[in-house]
Amino acid sequence: MASNKTDNLIRNVTRGRTYQRLTDDNSVLVLIDHQVGHLLTIKDIDQEELRHNVVASARAARVLGIPVILTSTAPKIFGPTLPELTDALPGIENIERSIINAWEDPRIKQAIKETGRQKILFAALTTHVCLAFPSISAASEGYDTYALLDSSGTWNDTLRLSAIAQMQQAGVIISSGLAAFIEIVHDNANPIAPKVYSALDLPGGRSLSQLLKGRE
Repeated sequence: MASNKTDNLIRNVTRGRTYQRLTDDNSVLVLIDHQVGHLLTIKDIDQEELRHNVVASARAARVLGIPVILTSTAPKIFGPTLPELTDALPGIENIERSIINAWEDPRIKQAIKETGRQKILFAALTTHVCLAFPSISAASEGYDTYALLDSSGTWNDTLRLSAIAQMQQAGVIISSGLAAFIEIVHDNANPIAPKVYSALDLPGGRSLSQLLKGRE
């Protein structure tokens, strides 16, 4: 029987080292360029679904006390950040930048470093540039990086598939906000589980939350 010390360690053969699960004290969420103009160009995922997913991820992170870093670029070209996303993140600075690769902006890199978190959850518009570039860069510097595809999007399937292949080759973990935050919950007996499921707005999540609350 596995000991508690090894319970949350899974051998990741492709990366040649053990994988430690996501927790609320080792993770940071970085949301990049979720702007109105970018959203209108997205074709590989339903735009309203993407809008819902990124806001859900932001809300779940707040419920769990996970730091959130928000950034946007060239608002005169790509428009403002989605208003419902900024509404979900009161008090969070929107770091405006001109550098395309968010990882190369010293303010963002420093903000991530100051959290002391090793696992970075990235979501961005677009997948092939604004998600892939910083995810790969952070992975190259030793961070465990996750690409949240349900909160990211691009212009076509070719760009999406090539970005995924590129990220996987660099050691980025391909995931989703839904999977990542449920992994962080870890145990449905956790008192915070109903609040996280409510924030994620899961299909059937309201019934699940009511059921879990009934067990408290």
